[in-house]
Amino acid sequence: MAEEEYGSFVDWNQMGDLAKSSGPTKVDCKDLKEFKQMARQGYWAKNHKLRAQVYQQLIKAVPCRTVTPDAEVYRDIMGNAATKKPSSNIPLPDFVDDNPVPRYCLKPDAVASAHQIINCLAGQFPDISHCPSLPAVTSLLLHFSADEAQCFEHVSRMLACNEPGKRLLDQTFLAYESSCMTFGDLANKYCAAAHKLIVATAQDVMEVYSDWQRWVLGDLPFSHVVRILDVYLVEGYKVLFRVAIALLKFYRKHKAGVQGGQGTQQPQDSSKVRADIQAFIKGIASTVTPDKLLEKAFSIRLFSRKEITLLQLTNEKSLQQKGITVKQKRRNVQLALNPDTFSSEIVSAKEMRDIWSWIPERFALCQPQLLFTTSTHGCSLNRFYSHCEGYEPTLLLIRTTDGDVCGAFLSTDWEERKRGGNKLSFFGTGECFVFKLKPEMERYEWVVIRHPELASSIKTQVPEDGAASEVPTSDNNGLAEPEKPAGDLSPFLSARHFNLNSKNTSMFMAGNFDSIIVGGGEGNALYIDSELNHGRTGRCTTFDNPPLCAESFQVALLETWGFEDTMAK
Repeated sequence: MAEEEYGSFVDWNQMGDLAKSSGPTKVDCKDLKEFKQMARQGYWAKNHKLRAQVYQQLIKAVPCRTVTPDAEVYRDIMGNAATKKPSSNIPLPDFVDDNPVPRYCLKPDAVASAHQIINCLAGQFPDISHCPSLPAVTSLLLHFSADEAQCFEHVSRMLACNEPGKRLLDQTFLAYESSCMTFGDLANKYCAAAHKLIVATAQDVMEVYSDWQRWVLGDLPFSHVVRILDVYLVEGYKVLFRVAIALLKFYRKHKAGVQGGQGTQQPQDSSKVRADIQAFIKGIASTVTPDKLLEKAFSIRLFSRKEITLLQLTNEKSLQQKGITVKQKRRNVQLALNPDTFSSEIVSAKEMRDIWSWIPERFALCQPQLLFTTSTHGCSLNRFYSHCEGYEPTLLLIRTTDGDVCGAFLSTDWEERKRGGNKLSFFGTGECFVFKLKPEMERYEWVVIRHPELASSIKTQVPEDGAASEVPTSDNNGLAEPEKPAGDLSPFLSARHFNLNSKNTSMFMAGNFDSIIVGGGEGNALYIDSELNHGRTGRCTTFDNPPLCAESFQVALLETWGFEDTMAK
C-alpha cells in the first residue's frame, strides 16, 4: 500500500489492484517524447506514490500566470477551517453546472474536502464562468495529494495555465460549447459509423455530444480515468477528444452486438441516448481495459492539436456570431404567467408555461395577451389578420376535433405578408418554431439551428424592401459560394442574411386571402384554410418536423396570443 503521505483521502478498499504498489519507484527522464511514451505505456501506473510525485512534477512545470494561488494562500484563507471537518453540504459554485464531485475511490469525508477546495478556487478565480469538469479533476487530484492545500495548488496551476495554444480546462461557456461542437465535427470525421448511429437514434445529436467531457471526466471508472490523467497531464487537452472518440467507437460496437440483426432503431428522446451512453461508459471495465482504451484513442491517424485548435476557433466564432457566449439561466417564467388570470380554451396554465420555456429569452417575462380566438371572433381569416396585425411575435395554438393540440411560435408581424403583393410569399426569421402538445409534447426548431452546415453568414447589403421571399422554384436554388465557413450564422436574423443551399430551408410563415402557412419545402408544417376550419400538416424542410397531428384535420378551436411587456407599462 502506498504511504499515507499521498493517500490520506483514499479509501484503499475501493482501489483494488491499484492499492498494491509495485513497479518502478522513480522516473528519470528529461526528454518529452520519451516522457509521453512512458505516460501512454503506464510506466508509473502501478505505484501510487510515484504517480503522485509525477503529477506534482508535471503540474509544477505548467506555465502559469505571474500570480497564481498556491498552497499557502489556501491555508491563509481557510485558517482554522482547514483543521475542522469539512461539510459536503456546502453547495458547489454555479459554474460547475450541477455536476457533482465524483467519489471515485475517495473516503466519504474527502468529497466534502473537494467541495471546500472548489469553493475556495471560485473565490480566487472570479473570471471562471463555466467549468463543468472542475469537480472531477479536483476529485482525481485529491487521490494523489498530501492535503487539501496541495490539491488546491495543483488545480490552481491547471486553471492558471497561460501557455499559448495550450488549455487544460474550459472555463467559459463559449469555450465549453465550442468544444462540444468541435467534438461533433471530429466524431463525424473520425468515427463516421458511430456518428451515424447517434444521428439515427437521437433526436438532438448536439445534446448527446454535450456530455463528451463528462464521459471521460466523470463517467469512466477510476481505473480507466486515472490512466487518462497520466497522459492528459503530459499531452494536454487533445487527449480528452481522443479518448471520447474512442469511447464513442466502443459504444457503437457495443450497440451493434446488442441489436444484432434488428435493423435501424427509430429516433428517440436524446436523454435516453445520453443515459444509455453513460451506463455503457460506467460499466466499460467489464469489456475494455484501460490499456485497450488508450490504444484505441491513439490509433486514430492524422488527428492533430492544430486541427482541434482551428475547429475550436471556428466554432467559437460561430457561437459569437449567434450571440451565444454565456449560458443563460432563464428567469422563472411563472412570474410572467399568472395562473389566476390566464384563461385559454386550448391549453392549461401549466402547458402555457411549458411553451413559455421554449420562447426566446427576451420575451420570457412578457405576459400572454389573447389577440384572437375563433370561439369569440369567429372563423374568418380576415378577422384573424385584423386582430393579429401590429403584433410580433405571436403564438398560434390549434386544437383539432380529435383533441390533438399543436401550434407555432411566429417571429414576425402578419402584416409583413403584404410586401409580397398578391403572391404567397414567405417571411419571418429563424426564431420561428412549430410544436405539438397533445398527445405528446415536442418542439421543432429551424433545421439550420440543428444543422448549421446548411447555411453560412454572408456579408451583403440588405435592401430595405427585401423582407419577403417568394416561394422558390427549382430554377432559383443555385447560390454563390459562401464567404465564411458553415456555422457562422445567427438564427435571430431574417433568412436573407444567409447563403442557404436551398430556400426551402428558410420558409417560415406565409399568408394571403385564402390560407395561412407555417413551414415550407416539400410540404407544410401547418396549413389552415380561409375559414379557419380545415387544416393539413406534414413534414417540411424548414423545420424537419413530422406531422404535428393527423395529416388532414378539422380545427375545433384556434387562438393567437401576443406578448405584452408588462415591464414597459
